Amino acid sequence: MTDTDDLLVRREGGVLVLTFNRPAQRNALTQEMQARLGEELAAAELDREVGCVLLTGADGAFCAGGDVKNMARGHAAGQPIDQLRRMEAQRQSQRRTSLRLFEMGKPTIAALPGAAAGAGLSMALACDMRIAAETAIMSTAFVKIGLSGDYGGTYLLTQLVGPAKARELYLLGDRIDMKEALRLGLVNWVVPAAELAAKAMEIAQRLATGPRLAHRHIKDNLNRAMNASFAECLDTESANLMQLRETEDHKEAARAFAEKRPPRFTGR
Repeated sequence: MTDTDDLLVRREGGVLVLTFNRPAQRNALTQEMQARLGEELAAAELDREVGCVLLTGADGAFCAGGDVKNMARGHAAGQPIDQLRRMEAQRQSQRRTSLRLFEMGKPTIAALPGAAAGAGLSMALACDMRIAAETAIMSTAFVKIGLSGDYGGTYLLTQLVGPAKARELYLLGDRIDMKEALRLGLVNWVVPAAELAAKAMEIAQRLATGPRLAHRHIKDNLNRAMNASFAECLDTESANLMQLRETEDHKEAARAFAEKRPPRFTGR
């Protein structure tokens, strides 16, 4: 796997690490970064060597969202706008990034060394779990630049903290420190900045070496539970459980339990 200047890509065992890399702009997104991120996520979903995706940012920031200075330059230049084409491009970009992080059948983790704002926050919330440095901050930020939100943040934040708090965070756009983020359930762990990379990799490797077929079906159960009825969730759980009972991973785990040893999962 190769890097571009703005998105660094590496693999450690079964963990694919994707790093936003525009530190001078607090890792603000460009169209090229978003396109490359979508390509890497699509490839990771099909790559049997990848068991977990870890998304992070370089040099003390996660992602500041869209590049507002670049937006301002575009407005000043009076660039012509094809509104329908732009809307479709935005729709497809969101599906290739946030939606794939949320729905892909492999665990996804966001490691936040610093600010996660705007679309950057949305992508962090699309991941299954979040770990943050004590010095990180979060902000929806959109209202500060006269925008309404993208990359699924309004949906994801409402699911995580409830509609009243989500409205407060979007309409005011205030910063959230990690003590408050942990209290609200926006992050799973908060650690000293110096420990973030190691702790994030520890969690990611634990997931990457786990039962990958079970992970896929667990995510399916949990995602469906966000909108389905209880009866529909029961049916989904039953179908997924019955499929997993026939896998080698389940049979190996049952043997390992009986033999009092760690299981060796193969994803089959």
